[in-house]
This record gives sequence, structure tokens and C-alpha cells, in this order.
Amino acid sequence: MNTRDLQAFVAVVDNGSMVRAAAQLHLTQPGLTRRIQNLETTLGVPLLDRFSKPLKPTGAGREVYALARAVLRSVDDLLAVAAPDSEPAGELRIGVPPFLSELALEAPIDRLRSAFAKLTLRVTAAWSPALVERVQRAEVDAAVVMMPGAFAMPDTLNATLLAVQPTLIVAPRSFEVARSRPGRGSRPRATLEELSHHPWVLNQDGCGMRSTLSRALRASGLPFEVAVEAFGSDLQLSLVARGVGLGVVTPGVLAASPYCEQLQPLDVEDFEGTLNVWLLHGSLPGRLMRPVSLLRDALIDVMAAAPQLRATEPLPASPAEPETKSARRPRSGSRGRAESSQPQ
Repeated sequence: MNTRDLQAFVAVVDNGSMVRAAAQLHLTQPGLTRRIQNLETTLGVPLLDRFSKPLKPTGAGREVYALARAVLRSVDDLLAVAAPDSEPAGELRIGVPPFLSELALEAPIDRLRSAFAKLTLRVTAAWSPALVERVQRAEVDAAVVMMPGAFAMPDTLNATLLAVQPTLIVAPRSFEVARSRPGRGSRPRATLEELSHHPWVLNQDGCGMRSTLSRALRASGLPFEVAVEAFGSDLQLSLVARGVGLGVVTPGVLAASPYCEQLQPLDVEDFEGTLNVWLLHGSLPGRLMRPVSLLRDALIDVMAAAPQLRATEPLPASPAEPETKSARRPRSGSRGRAESSQPQ
């Protein structure tokens, strides 16, 4: 067995095609086929279902694929140790929650692709609590997460506070609870107790905004009824606008929504729904220190330019250094390959 056979198999699974994998590796198709056959002969099991279109791994092939990727990453790390000043290569696995994948990731990916042409970016979207666990298990190299202010980050992780994200409770324009008591900015004022008698339209369990709301209601001994679980802010806000339930949203998403004029934010006097935005990573191999530092700086720039995000106080820190849970003020302001996956 050699790493070239592993690389060939991983490329076929990633591309779902022998033709595309051969082009990626600059091999002839017969040459690629021989490498796959060599690996199957060595392991004694078929690794590809050759009757499926696109090509998919067998049950054994899925296990081998995961292990092969780990082996190839370790080889990249070993090569980086031998040549610390060389251009970063291999993979950088980034996790982001769905909201921030839409708001904040486009410019950072462009900068990473431009600066590190040999680096493959693998972007996964998931809810923040799950991303914290995936960073701890080294399933992703770095993650941007949105967590309640009271959440204590694990001591084993390096965490840089990027920004503070306010959230709003929104209702349809026809909503009349406490309309006679104007709150901040002429918003109708309400209490959690008043709102607890109405159902909610929210993301699936695991979303940071939903978790913050449910904890606040349950801490006050109030009921929490979810009418609809829906993925995607446009669908949620359309349901809220039609009176299906109340919703929780960020100011930027509300302002950009086609349903904005049909909705009204509420001033909920006993609910503080702000979330902290963190960049997390564990112990990084040397080859990823510069890319993660660039990712941090690019995220800071993007969030400084986002009016719905509140900047944090400056504190110089680098993900390559031992400081943890540090905060920096956001500053204002192609090649390679990027891949992404969304939560189901």
C-alpha cells in the first residue's frame, strides 16, 4: 500500500467519477484504475460500487475513505514539519452556523483561496453546539460559532471573540400584545410571560437563538410551544408574517427579508438575546497556523463592516499563540478549491 493509491481512492470518492478524479490527479484513466485496484487487492475488499452513478463507495469503502483522509492529512502535517516555510497545502476544514455562512464567509474564502493556492477548503454548516464538539474531536480544524454570553468555552480550545450578535423577537404586524406600551424605538413592548402564550416558528433544536429563548422561558417556568420547525430564514419569516407564530431573527436578516414590512420587532423587557460570535480551534499543525490566522483577520474585517454586529474591545491575540478566549476589535475593510456541505 502507498499513499498514491489512497490519494487516488479519495479523489474518486470526492468527485464521484473516475474521469474527473483522473483529471484532478493528472493521470490517465487506466492509471487511476490500476491504483484503485492495487488498493482493493491489498485490502482484500471492493471499495467502489461500480454500478452506481455517480460512483459511490461500498460499506467497507466508506470506512477506508475516512481512514485514508486521516492518513493523507498526517502526511501533509509531516511534510510541513520538514519544510516549515513552504506554502500550506492539504485541507483546511472550517465549520460555520448557517446564518454566518451566508453573512460572513464569502470574503474570507476568497482571501484564503488567493493566499494559499494549494490549500483545499472544506466548509461544513452546522449548529454552533455541534461545531464546538466537532472542534474538540478534531473533526474540523476551526469553527465560527454563535453562543449565549453565559456559555463557558472548553479550556482545551483557543477562542477569539469576534463580535456580539443581537437578536430580535418578531411578530406579524397584526400582533397586538401590549401595543399601548411602546418600548425602545417605538416598538411594541411585551414580556416573556405574555409571549409564552403564543407558539413559535424556529430553527431545529440546536440553533443558538432557539436555545437562548427556550432557556429564558423555562428559567421563568413559562411554557414553550413550537408550532413549526423550519430551516431557512425566508420560510420562517413568511410563516411569522402569516400569523403562524412568533420568531427570533438577527437584525440583518430581518432588514434583508422580503417580509420585513409585514413584521414588527418587539421590545421584550425581560429577555436579553445577544449571542457572542467566536472563532474556535484546537491544537493546529504548523501548516494551518497561517491560514487560520488569515481566516480570523478576514472574519474580523467582515464583521466590522456588518452594521448588525457589535464590535469587541481590542486585545492582540493570534490563533497560533497560547492565549484563549481573547477578544479583538474588528477592523474595516483565486485559486485553490473550496467545498461545502449543509446540515440536513
